[in-house]
Amino acid sequence: MIKNILFLIFLIFAVCSRIFAETGRILMVVPKNGYRDEELFVSKEVFQDHGFKADIASSSLGKCSGMLGQDIYAEFTMDSIIIDDYVAVVFIGGIGAKEYWNNKKAHKIAVEAYKKGKVLAAICTAPVTLANAGLLKGKKSAVSEFLKDKIERKGAIYTIRGVEADGNIVTSSGPASSEGFAYKVIELLTTDP
Repeated sequence: MIKNILFLIFLIFAVCSRIFAETGRILMVVPKNGYRDEELFVSKEVFQDHGFKADIASSSLGKCSGMLGQDIYAEFTMDSIIIDDYVAVVFIGGIGAKEYWNNKKAHKIAVEAYKKGKVLAAICTAPVTLANAGLLKGKKSAVSEFLKDKIERKGAIYTIRGVEADGNIVTSSGPASSEGFAYKVIELLTTDP
């Protein structure tokens, strides 16, 4: 009788553990200073609500400051990223995202994620990083409207949509579309090709 009860408890624990297990890890690359708060926190909440763990990376460890005053702490540097540990890589925008536009480490992360078939996403000003890495050529892309020339010069097909997906790349025009952006990433991660 006790064996049966213990077995039943074990079975319930195993099933519950499976149900509440993480779906995967998403890397969120955040500027050290000047990221757009809602792009980070709204997206992160959507990812976590769908069972994904969101890891924060920046150019250095420690505090990263948002444009609207919220802080978050980078757990990883861009040097320490192992792309195979992630199902998606998301670049967060804001005025500070210029830090990554011509950053070889950011480009390497983006290119490697793309080549390995990961979902690759960028919001607001961050799509410029993907364009400069050569990843938006021939791709429908959204970006903050004042930067459309920068991505078009790199071969992107600018659209006025708030969120755009082309293959495994998701781009967005800015903070107002943060939630739709995050849900598009989730859709790509949870839909069979």
